[in-house]
Amino acid sequence: MRFIDPHHHLWDLGKNRYPWLADVNHDRGWGDWSALRQNYLVEDFLQDARPHTLLKSVHVQANFDPRNPVGETAWLDSVAAAAGSRGFPQGIVAFVDLSRNDAEAVIEAHKVSPRLRGIRQVLNRHPDPRLNRAPVDFLANPTWQANFSLLRKHDLSFDAQIYYQQMPSLAALARRHPDTQFVLDHFGMPAERDAAGLEGWRAGMRGLAQAPNIAVKLSGFGMVDLHWTVDSIRPFVRETIALFGSNRCMFASNFPVDKLMRDYDRLWQAYAATVVDLSPEEQQQLFIGTAERIYRI
Repeated sequence: MRFIDPHHHLWDLGKNRYPWLADVNHDRGWGDWSALRQNYLVEDFLQDARPHTLLKSVHVQANFDPRNPVGETAWLDSVAAAAGSRGFPQGIVAFVDLSRNDAEAVIEAHKVSPRLRGIRQVLNRHPDPRLNRAPVDFLANPTWQANFSLLRKHDLSFDAQIYYQQMPSLAALARRHPDTQFVLDHFGMPAERDAAGLEGWRAGMRGLAQAPNIAVKLSGFGMVDLHWTVDSIRPFVRETIALFGSNRCMFASNFPVDKLMRDYDRLWQAYAATVVDLSPEEQQQLFIGTAERIYRI
């Protein structure tokens, strides 16, 4: 298979600080996640992808030391420039805390990198504390809202990681910023699989699909379903594509987090199985074209 992977992470625990990987007591709902507390370097990523033709990739911020977010971008530039990296990753989605008064200065420091394409600040808030990923509701924070316009000013996209309960707020944000490209991470993370939860996800996705500046990553299935199968993910894949179109959807690995649930080959083979009946043009968009266009790589 040939594809772009527009959502993966790398970390070097010897060189850099990742507070979340030191938090041994936090239950993230992934079962035993101790395997993540070891280096995952570009050579490990390329080895995982070896059965396939991995064309390009986008690194998404990996909760690096929040005191030095630009350090992650500088480190990734050095990784991509190193012998044997083959230039991976070609794109970077970096971290900026938009609730801070110095947000623009941090963006400008990130922009030293020619690979910078966007920003992600995790927004997940949920009644179940295991599922909380953000310390506060940033979508309701006035400073955060005001600073969001900096993304358009600096020609950057925004990766949004939320639950369905937050989708109306994200849709409203996208309408207020029609010239900013949004990317919904992990197909909206439908953590509740009862009838009410699934309908909430569907209603939220219908609302998001009305905003033409929102694209979706079909990824992160293992974070909300440890034992997923091709049959269990197919409805989510196909419903999302039906709503957004293949030109606004892209498959991605979320490795090494989703490596806890499936190896790289089985993951991408499963993706292919969910869309085997779609046209070659649609498949090209899902596996290559959308990511290439959205992230300009």
